Amino acid sequence: MQEDSTESIRLDKWLWAARFFKTRTLAQDNIELGRVRIDNQRVKPSKEIRCGDEIEVNRGQERFIVVVKKISSKRGSASIAQQLYEETQESLEMRERIRNNLRAVPIVDYYAKGRPTKRDGRKLREFMAQHADYDPTKEF
Repeated sequence: MQEDSTESIRLDKWLWAARFFKTRTLAQDNIELGRVRIDNQRVKPSKEIRCGDEIEVNRGQERFIVVVKKISSKRGSASIAQQLYEETQESLEMRERIRNNLRAVPIVDYYAKGRPTKRDGRKLREFMAQHADYDPTKEF
């Protein structure tokens, strides 16, 4: 992947090239919903970013805090895309902590169709009561 000679690039284009989102449209939608922030502020998809900018990307349960290392508008392989940014130590630790906490939570397999039975409802309410204070971002 060749680095562009420009000093800045649109945020949505960079997020697509860095493989945070599959399409630019998805990147634009997530930016507009406030799931992508620069310096803890909401921005527009057309925001120009430069090397050294810190970007926070919330994607489902994952939260990345990355620093832009290179500017590129071309989408390449995942290994090349990872060279465009550097994830902060805080972000790595937070994602690892969430991953470990989610492993400790039991997975409920419920494949029934239709409304839950009275018995299923009681089990669900009991489970929710036991785990009401669960927060995956905090350690046990």
